[in-house]
Amino acid sequence: MKDEPGRDLSAIMVIFGGTGDLTHRKLMPALYNLVYDRLLPERFAVVSVGRKEKTSEQYREEVFKSLNERSRNKINPEHWNRLKERIYYVQFDFTDQSGYDRLKTFLEELEEKHGTGGNRIFYLAIAPEYFELVVQGLHDHDLSASDGWTRLVIEKPFGRDLMTARKLNDKLREVFDEGSIYRIDHYLGKEMIQNIMVLRFCNTVFESLWSNKFIDNIQISLNEKNGVGSRGGYYEHSGAMRDMVQNHILQILSLVAMEPPVNLKTESIRTEKLKVIQAIEDFTPGHLKNNVVFGQYGRGVIDGVPVVSYREEDRVPADSTTETFVALKLHINNFRWAGTPFYIRTGKRMGKTSAEIVIQFKSLPEILYFNEGYKQVPNLLVIRIQPNVGVFFQFNTRDFSTRNDIIPAKMDTSYINPALGNTPEAYERLIYDILRGDATLFSRWDEIEASWLFADKIIAYRAEKKIDFPNYEAGSMGPKRSFELLAKDGRQWWEV
Repeated sequence: MKDEPGRDLSAIMVIFGGTGDLTHRKLMPALYNLVYDRLLPERFAVVSVGRKEKTSEQYREEVFKSLNERSRNKINPEHWNRLKERIYYVQFDFTDQSGYDRLKTFLEELEEKHGTGGNRIFYLAIAPEYFELVVQGLHDHDLSASDGWTRLVIEKPFGRDLMTARKLNDKLREVFDEGSIYRIDHYLGKEMIQNIMVLRFCNTVFESLWSNKFIDNIQISLNEKNGVGSRGGYYEHSGAMRDMVQNHILQILSLVAMEPPVNLKTESIRTEKLKVIQAIEDFTPGHLKNNVVFGQYGRGVIDGVPVVSYREEDRVPADSTTETFVALKLHINNFRWAGTPFYIRTGKRMGKTSAEIVIQFKSLPEILYFNEGYKQVPNLLVIRIQPNVGVFFQFNTRDFSTRNDIIPAKMDTSYINPALGNTPEAYERLIYDILRGDATLFSRWDEIEASWLFADKIIAYRAEKKIDFPNYEAGSMGPKRSFELLAKDGRQWWEV
């Protein structure tokens, strides 16, 4: 994360939802660690906007407590003081238009005090139903126009379907141009997601084999032990398709399957990612019936502790038909990938928490050694995202202890990352990129549009389909049909 020579990173970051969970668990720890790593500019301030009445000093004390609980680096008094003196709290209900004028006056005072040159970041860490309201407030009170640049950061979900996504985007574009809108997906800030392109395009041994000629199938799994917890109200209107597949998984898929960009500029990379999503084979009703599996967790045991079913979670109806698990098989119809299946799986209350990409290479013809009765184990390249972070490679070699057997050898560069979920490390990278104006790890509108075109068909099919939920036990690895999805092709989900 090197600074670009001559670029002014000075800015005021205004966080709407400053007292919320995301701000305290992710954004503030990320800002502190940027200070710790000397990546946050000297001319910088953060203004947290919230409804609760409190002073800036009281708010700073709350932030300090959050940092002690969440920061990946220990709190150093020198670094904390550098951030503390740049944190401010402004109380107003953002549904009250009079508050925007007070905010505008306050920002102008801070810009003079901290010398930020009018550069502003508006971070909407709020419920999505308020996105349009806040953006309109920024426009009506001239907060979106200043002597410097302005950038708008939107957390997911970006709409509930294609229609609402288009409506939201139209509203945002009335105020901000496309280049100033940063649609954040924290998964793209994770180290190994950023490393996918490096693995492919800096290693001839991988990129030369990265096609349907040598790859049998690719599996993307994002699994969680956790249930919905306190997010039952949100999840009931989201489900696994909207919460994970439409954004995180399709973004990962596009990075894995994309063609080499003509250069490493933002728009070149985004264009190649878009082509992947647009090339996904169209889903017909018959295809959906045979290649999509939905699940919802029932009661079970996680790490020796009994847990309730999804329908027993807080703010979830007793007869809920919301999916907490999705598995699907898809194809990308282009010359590189035609005929190679991509298997996707994501679920809550699974037997383990893991996020990984498994590339299974084709097996050699069963001649030579295999005529002698040796069992051929496929070559596997595993990109581990969390909690293990790194690369695992499996290949065959002779077992010199017996002189007769062939065994799989394993090369593993991964290490355990104790920070799970939306790690602060991901937000550090993303916030730094926002300051630099680098939108490579953020979704362009046409990517969002293409992903909703894909997801809407599956969501509509899900709404019509009646399934006897729950259909998998908490602590298992999903419904029985998700294993049959691969077994009918003579394949299996890899757990390595």
